[in-house]
Amino acid sequence: MTASHAAGPGLALDPAATALVLVDLMERIVALPLEPRTGAEALAVGADLAGRFRAAGSPVVLVRVERPGVAEQPPGSGLVAGLREDGDLEIVKRTLGGFQDTGLHEALRARGITTLVCGGIATNLGVESTARAACDLGYEMVFVEDAMAALTAAEHEAAVRLDFPRLGTVVTADGLRFE
Repeated sequence: MTASHAAGPGLALDPAATALVLVDLMERIVALPLEPRTGAEALAVGADLAGRFRAAGSPVVLVRVERPGVAEQPPGSGLVAGLREDGDLEIVKRTLGGFQDTGLHEALRARGITTLVCGGIATNLGVESTARAACDLGYEMVFVEDAMAALTAAEHEAAVRLDFPRLGTVVTADGLRFE
C-alpha cells in the first residue's frame, strides 16, 4: 500500500508510486459560480499541490474535457494559463471521467503509479467519475477536499462525505506529505 497513515501528522505518500490528477481546471470551468469555494480557490490549492508533487518527483496529470463532434471548442477550453509545466501529462477526455479512451491508465502504469491524489472541478462529476474508474482499475485513491468545488455545496458535500470515503481517503492539502 503506497498511501498510508504513517507516524506523524498527515497522510504519507510514496512519491515514486503516486500521481496528482487534477480534473477540468480550465478557464471556462474555473470561472463558473461554484461552491463551497470558488474555482479560483480550488485552482490555487491544486496549483500548490502540483508544485509539491513536481518537487517530490511525482507525476502531475492535468485532465481537461473537449466536447465530441464539434468543429471548435468553446472559448476557455484550455487549461488555466500557467498551470501546466514541462513534464506534466495533459489528458483530453470526451466523457465525464478521465480514463475512457484517453490512454491515462496505460500512461500511469508505465510510470509505476498505484496511488492517485485527486482534485478539480466538479467534485461530483469529473472528479468522481475519474475516481470511480480508477478504483475499478485498482488504484488507491486520495481525495483533496479543498482542491475541489462543485456547482452546489450539497453536491460537493455528498461526494466528499458519502462517496469518496468509500473509495479512498479524504484529506485536505495540508494533510499530505511525502515519505
